[in-house]
Order: sequence, then C-alpha cells, then structure tokens
Amino acid sequence: MAEHRGRPEEITEAYYRGLMHAVGYRKKDLDKPQIAVVNSWTDVNPGHLPLKDLSQRVKEGIWAAGGSPGEFNVPAPCDGMAQGPGQHFILPQRDLIAGSIEAMVRAHGFQGMVMLASCDKIIPGMVMAAIRLNIPTLFLTAGAMMPYRMGNRTVVTSDLKEAIGKRRTGEIDDATFEDWQEHFCASCGTCSMMGTANTMGCFLEATGLAPFGSATMLTFDSAKLRQARDVGERIVALVRERRPFGEFFTRANLENGIKYISASGGSTNAILHTLAFASLMGVDLDLAAFDRLQASVPVVAKFKPSAQYNMDDYHMAGGVRALLGTIRDWLDLSVPMATGGTLGDALRAAPRPDGVVIRPAAEPLAPNGCFGILRGNLAPLGAVVKKTGVEPSMLVHRGPAVVFDSEEDVREFMLTKEVRPGSVLVVRYEGPKGGPGMRELSIPAAMLVGMGLHTSVAMVTDGRFSGATRGPCVGHVCPEAWDGGPLAYVRDGDMIEINVPESRLSVLISDEELRDRQKSPPARPDHPAPGVLAAYRERVRGAETGAVWL
Repeated sequence: MAEHRGRPEEITEAYYRGLMHAVGYRKKDLDKPQIAVVNSWTDVNPGHLPLKDLSQRVKEGIWAAGGSPGEFNVPAPCDGMAQGPGQHFILPQRDLIAGSIEAMVRAHGFQGMVMLASCDKIIPGMVMAAIRLNIPTLFLTAGAMMPYRMGNRTVVTSDLKEAIGKRRTGEIDDATFEDWQEHFCASCGTCSMMGTANTMGCFLEATGLAPFGSATMLTFDSAKLRQARDVGERIVALVRERRPFGEFFTRANLENGIKYISASGGSTNAILHTLAFASLMGVDLDLAAFDRLQASVPVVAKFKPSAQYNMDDYHMAGGVRALLGTIRDWLDLSVPMATGGTLGDALRAAPRPDGVVIRPAAEPLAPNGCFGILRGNLAPLGAVVKKTGVEPSMLVHRGPAVVFDSEEDVREFMLTKEVRPGSVLVVRYEGPKGGPGMRELSIPAAMLVGMGLHTSVAMVTDGRFSGATRGPCVGHVCPEAWDGGPLAYVRDGDMIEINVPESRLSVLISDEELRDRQKSPPARPDHPAPGVLAAYRERVRGAETGAVWL
C-alpha cells in the first residue's frame, strides 16, 4: 500500500485517506509527495527546544514546493542532563531512535524525510534510520548556543563542567559557582563547543546532508528560518527526482566526513557513530581503517574545550565550508551533495582560512589527525584517545593503577580522597554491556582538569568520554571488562603505560602473569540492567564495531 502514497487515489487507499482527512488533509494534499518531518523537539534539551518553531518553517517550504508534510516526534535526551544513572539510557537511545523512525516511516509510507535534530545521539540515530530506509532525506540542526561573555573571555558549557573541579579544590567559592551555573549556558541551541553534538552536526554539512552554516550559526540567527524553508523545498525536489539517501551517503562521502571530523578536532564519539554507519551500509570499515583515514589529514582547527574558540568564532571564520576548502586536497570532490551539486562545486567559493581559527593546511596544529587509536595487552581490539586534547607532556605516561568498578566509585573517590599525581584511574565495567550503556565519564574527566590534575593523572575506561572532554583520557577499551577483557584483571598498583605517539596501551605485567590472572575471572559487579537495558546488554556489539544494538 505504501507505494501509492502521493499518487492518484486507489480503492485500497480509502482507509488511509479517510483517516488522513480526519486530521485535516485534503484530497489534493494526499496526491502530493508525502514528506515526513521527523522532529526531536523537546522542552528539556536546549539544543532541541528551537525545533518546535523551526519545523513550521520546514513545512512551509514543503507546502510551497508542492509537497505534503507530516510531522512526528522522537525522543531527544540531553547527554549533559543525563549524567550519572541517566547515562545508562543515552547510547541505547541512538538505536531506539533509529528503530522508531524506521517503523513510523515504513508504516505510513512516507516518500521523503526532513530530520530535525541537534544533539549527541539523536543525529546519529537519524542517520542510521536514513541508511535503512534509503529514501530522499535532508537534515537541519537548530544552531549553536550563544557563548557567555565573562570579562575578556567567552565561556561555554564545558567550562561549567570543569568548574566542578575548581569548586572541589576551593579555587572558586559557592557564590561564584552558583553564578556560573546560571549564566554559562546563555541561550538555547547546541553547546558552543566541539562536543559530539556539533561534531555530528558539522559532519552533516561536510557530507552535504544539511546546509552549510546550519550547525555553526547561532540558533536565533534569522538565516536559520530561511534555511528551514530552503530545506523544505529541496526535499520535495529530491523526492520528485527519485534520489534516495544512498545516492549521496556513499563510502566516499563517509570517508570525506571522517577526514573532516579529524581535521576539525572532533569528538571521540564520532568514531562509534561512523563505525555504526559503515556497519549498516555494508561498508568494510574497522578501527584500523578509521585510523588510516583520520590520520591522513592535518588538524587545522580546534575548539573548546581543546582550544579557546567556540562555534560562533568558527562560523565567523567561514565554518565547515572554509575548513573543507582548506583540506580539499585530501577529499573526494566528485561526491554529489543532497543539498545540490558536488562537493567540488560547493568548495569553489569556499572562504580562505583566516589563519587563526582555521589554519592553512601547510601550517597545521597537528600533522596526522586528532585521534589516537591505541592497542596493547590492555586493549587488544583497540582504545581511543583525542590526542589533540592532551597536554604534550602527557602523551607518554606511566603510572600506578587506581581501580574502580563504576563511574560512581571514581566520582566518590575524587570528591572525598586524595588523587595522587602520576596515577592512572582505571574505570571498568562501563562498556556497552557492563554499564550497561557505555556511559560517558565526562564529569570525572572535567574534574581532573578543574582540579589541575590533567597534567599528571590519566584515566582509562571501557566507557566513553564526551566531545567536551580534554586531557589524558583513554576510552572505548576493547574488549570490555564485562566480556572478560584484560581491563577486568588490572589490580591497584599495576603500572599502566599510555604511549600515544606509539599507539600503545599496556599493563606492565608479564604475559604469564596476565594468563595466570585470567584463570580466575573476577566476579562481575552488580550493575543492574532493568527493562530495556536487559535487551541492550544481551544484543549490543562491542565499541570496536560501533556498539550497534538494533
């Protein structure tokens, strides 16, 4: 039945049409291309609150182009608000969002989609749905949060997280801490840093799935409203031209997107998401292949929290298009863009790098990508670090392990005990199955920075870190401890070696000692998996393949 949607009436469509008449659609509306407006608007996520009004502008564009829009909603959790117990449910929602969109679109027979999203797991979930559905699809994000001006500097959400550590050490008092809480998140929009939200929003621009400037402009810029109408009109054209998502989101375009993420100092979470995309596309892309791609490009920009620049600075310097123009020699310029033309066409008028926010490729911040993929006896299947966010003195570090079996344990330790310089905080059983849900340890990582320990203390986990994380924080250790990975056998006092230049992560015990320990597996901690988390723990795959569940 779905194949008849948007075509002249057929007798078997009477039931569908009658119900659509009940919600206000006219007969001629149902003969137009039926476009799903998939909205992740919510009252409790600043990156998504603006989408309530923005969807109306998208629908205006669809109507104006002769299409018929139909809006429905999906969940939109905020990673920042879900710290602690709520984090168990964040990564699983990526796959739940993908599944709910796929089910709704197939059930109602929509012919095209506009995806409205801004934040960390919502954009990737929507991309996963688009891969599975393979119908014409465009994306639009809400835009960036206004940075807060404090004296002669600007501050954003990541600065607030690091303030927790400053309060712990007494560097700031309660009154200052309260004032910062009220002001640092200065408006709606995505947090104005290169966290996962903006990493993936800019990825959409770089792959031609969203208009240039859509992620980096301030959310209240009037250009956002015009963008929304343009997207509404463009999706109708793509449907009429029968140009599916897979025509644009190819292996070549995915590889362009990975190179862009690395050149812009993006979030380590992008590794999980792009590996998941590749898995659904049937593209052979493992951690080693990802590493080769990301290491092939120079890093020409860094943003908060790894540098002083925010998203507004990036936008004013030319944004994604300017950065793509800077690394054009590393890209496949022939790929078609869903927004129109090819990448080469789009970059003909790309602004030149300003030399400050965006560096020329000949004068990079780092020569071979922003990530480090580490291996060794502690991570046989790999681990991940954002090397451009690590102080140079900590790129090679050796120290005694202090072992924790949950995020709560390490948080309590950091709040109540002395963290000794030189140590390595090992946080295990936080992987996809062990957590469950592969929580991000962004608060403990930010506390290290706020406490001034990021130049002497490292953190290693089978959980995740945020794009808002900086410092010597190694995540995604695979296999995870819950599955019997070597992390489960580390003991307090074991020497841990992190060597980013040599891509190595090791526990400095003999192979014989490690084998002896593995003969007596430790009891797993009590990490409950209620409700949906039980199904997640049973089915989710390892982080080295993207932690795909559904």
